[in-house]
Amino acid sequence: MSLPAEMTFIDLPSPGGPENMQLKTGPLPTLKPGDILLRVEAAGINRPDVLQRKGDYPPPPGASPILGLEVAGEVAALGEGAQGFSIGDKVCALANGGGYAEYAAVPATQALAWPKGYDAVKAAALPETFFTVWANVFDMAGLKAGETILIHGGSSGIGTTAIQLAKALGAEVFVTAGSADKCRACEALGAKRAINYRDEDFRSVVLEETGGRGVDVILDMVGGRYFDRNIGSLAKDGRLSIIAFLGGAKVEAANIAPILTKRLHVMGSALRPRTASEKQVIRDGLLASAWPLLEAGKVAPVIHAVLPFEQVADGHRMMEEGDHIGKIVMTMR
Repeated sequence: MSLPAEMTFIDLPSPGGPENMQLKTGPLPTLKPGDILLRVEAAGINRPDVLQRKGDYPPPPGASPILGLEVAGEVAALGEGAQGFSIGDKVCALANGGGYAEYAAVPATQALAWPKGYDAVKAAALPETFFTVWANVFDMAGLKAGETILIHGGSSGIGTTAIQLAKALGAEVFVTAGSADKCRACEALGAKRAINYRDEDFRSVVLEETGGRGVDVILDMVGGRYFDRNIGSLAKDGRLSIIAFLGGAKVEAANIAPILTKRLHVMGSALRPRTASEKQVIRDGLLASAWPLLEAGKVAPVIHAVLPFEQVADGHRMMEEGDHIGKIVMTMR
């Protein structure tokens, strides 16, 4: 496959608002050993992109400064030692950065073939949320069939993914969301009960729904503001998995006694700083357990909007406004 000398990408000359992002032309990325080069057809917009744009989530050492953590497209070149793919293969991938571009270099070990029947838009909506949910809900928190889970932010890309995977793998699902429409959407995806956090106290509802027992797992992206009520919502041997701090990183007051008396586990992780080998383990878990569900139609990405590359600022504004249900995806061509 012949490659151009330059590509178009989204540049961020300085942190700030969506208007700071600019179309720019520059050289294609350099492949590191084990990388594959994708001709990007679609890329997802995620909240970490918004945080990086604002200057609150800098890329780790060695990562591309270009925004974008998930892409789908065609393999255009192979780096030294890259295995598992051939030029022309259609793949989606978790990127370490660089996704907002016509070409992106990604580790082959973080790439997956498109599920059968998928196009670029649907495939680009998968990597960031599926890697995150699999790592935190199933690998770390160990959710099993027959258990219960409370998912905060149920209508987000993370939330809609977590609802479907948990339900498909045999768990009972509760969620929180911020409007009646979002709650209905979550229940349509398989949640037993969606709790409108603007009108109801999720701890009280969870305890009532579970006969006072609580849930086995909580996936939380709110952080400090929810910590005390999360602890109070967990069953014995329950696991709280924290993936973000949208409600603050500090806890002003909390009763931590239940951590001892109920043998609770409090854990957290970020996806981007994980090592290549850790991400490969997550990738392999998805291929074994989640990809068959996607190909069988039992799980599918929920896509709120598809925008052309040039409207990236509109996509970021949409993400920040928070009215979307599911994923926001850009098309590159």
